Amino acid sequence: MLLLTLAALLAVAIPSTAAFLWIVNATVVKLGTLFAEKQILFDRYRGLESLMREVSLAETVARSPAILAWAQAEDDPQKAERGLAELEHYRLSFKDKSYFIVLDGSGNYYFNDKDNTYEHARKRYTLSPENPRDGWYYKTVPLGSGCHLNVDHDDNLAVTKVWINCIITFDGKVLGVIGTGVDLSQFIREVVDIPQTGVQSIFVDRNGAVQAHRDPRLVDFHSLTKDLKAKKTIFNLVDDEADRSALAAMMTQVARSEALVQSRFMSVDGRETLVGVGYLDKLGWFNVTLMDVGQIIDRRLFAPIALLLAGILIAAAGLMTFLFKRSVLDRLARMETSVMRVRAGSFEPSDIDAKADEIGRLSRALDEMARAVGDNTNRLEIMVRERTETLEHLAHHDPLTSILNRRGFEEAFTQEQNRALRAGRHSALALVDLDDFKTINDSHGHQAGDLVIVEVVRRMSEVLRNYDTCARWGGDEFILLLAETDLAALSAIAAKLVAEIRSKPVRLDETREITVTVSIGACLVNPLESLSSAAAHADAALYAAKHGGRDTFVIYDAARHGQAGHPALRLG
Repeated sequence: MLLLTLAALLAVAIPSTAAFLWIVNATVVKLGTLFAEKQILFDRYRGLESLMREVSLAETVARSPAILAWAQAEDDPQKAERGLAELEHYRLSFKDKSYFIVLDGSGNYYFNDKDNTYEHARKRYTLSPENPRDGWYYKTVPLGSGCHLNVDHDDNLAVTKVWINCIITFDGKVLGVIGTGVDLSQFIREVVDIPQTGVQSIFVDRNGAVQAHRDPRLVDFHSLTKDLKAKKTIFNLVDDEADRSALAAMMTQVARSEALVQSRFMSVDGRETLVGVGYLDKLGWFNVTLMDVGQIIDRRLFAPIALLLAGILIAAAGLMTFLFKRSVLDRLARMETSVMRVRAGSFEPSDIDAKADEIGRLSRALDEMARAVGDNTNRLEIMVRERTETLEHLAHHDPLTSILNRRGFEEAFTQEQNRALRAGRHSALALVDLDDFKTINDSHGHQAGDLVIVEVVRRMSEVLRNYDTCARWGGDEFILLLAETDLAALSAIAAKLVAEIRSKPVRLDETREITVTVSIGACLVNPLESLSSAAAHADAALYAAKHGGRDTFVIYDAARHGQAGHPALRLG
């Protein structure tokens, strides 16, 4: 049975392999074409982003009233001063921090760079139609309007840049050319020479002359002044004449906006290359992208799929051989595993046998039973946890005011003392006792007394800092733990507490209100001092406050309130 199965699979595998290779090749071509379109749009965006801002600035300065006035009267000192000042203003906005302007009436060439080198000599030279190096200007002026790009090396300035030449016009008359430059090496680094496997980006002008390439030797410098046959064009890189014609047609189509992107396979340097073309309409350049699809999409990437398919065929033979094992024994083993998990206390859903036979029905019944037991167990655990949290809260908080009780305060005191010992700082302890609270209870009832206690806690909370601790120490007595507190701060806080509680009567109902005061005994606490010792000091001060007339506070002083065994505390 196994041999027959393998023979059948082999008969299917041979034509399947041929079909797989065809699908791989078709997929590579399709993915490569899609990648080409995205890459061209990406290169187009990078090119526009890098140069469009500079072009827009150059167009703006070409329309500046100060520049137009100067270009029409170059010899007027005031207009010249305003024009040069306007150029200096825009120079700081250009990315290259440089500008140039040629005034048509005189042919004078003005220039300044990012270092302001020519501040006092911005007129560099005078152009001449007889000088071949000045041919760029006399080729640009007849274009009439707009901005035009040219990659050129200026021999007078000794710089190679992508020059942005914007024609200055007024009432249809050409007054000159103004613009700026973008360093060619920087433009190539930022836009062209980005490392991408199998991808080469090239920018060419309307004639196909190479304006930006990672290999400077292929860049066509002085494109404006060269004869077409002498230019280094993108067509020189294509091997076949039919491909050159196709490339020219693609450039025409994108320039006419008949398509945003055009791409096709061509022979470049003896290799089958996917060539994509886009048009930067605002710059008058084409971005041409050469892509080696074999490098971009490695056919070896499909090897895991082939191995997976082969593995599936082999696994199919094995599965057919072990059909009985998988149909009966393995299902029973999974059920046994589920029962063992439930026995161990894990009630998570297990693999359910969905078949309609006896084993499937038994598996589903066991799973439902396990889930029912698990749900009951979870509900019980939640109830126990909530009850534990409630008891824990009741054990450490006062039920009336929700502040800490004596037990909760003892834990908070221990934690604060540990922090104070590490930080080397003192804290403070204060006992707050309601004055004549028994009279309130006797005169107005215990419910009124509870209202007073809650209101006093609220007012104390408004005075205390967020890192201080307030707890109920007894019936009408509260204890405060003030962290990182010196004698001055302790006195200020105690005075605020006394004043805040006395500030306005406590309203019991719509017709009754009473004035409440407190007496406070406080002391500084040494980081090594125990709670009983600190509480004794505070209690001694509280005793003094009570006998001093109430509605006041007293800070413990060993000399005045000294107790045996309790030496006076000193700051520092």
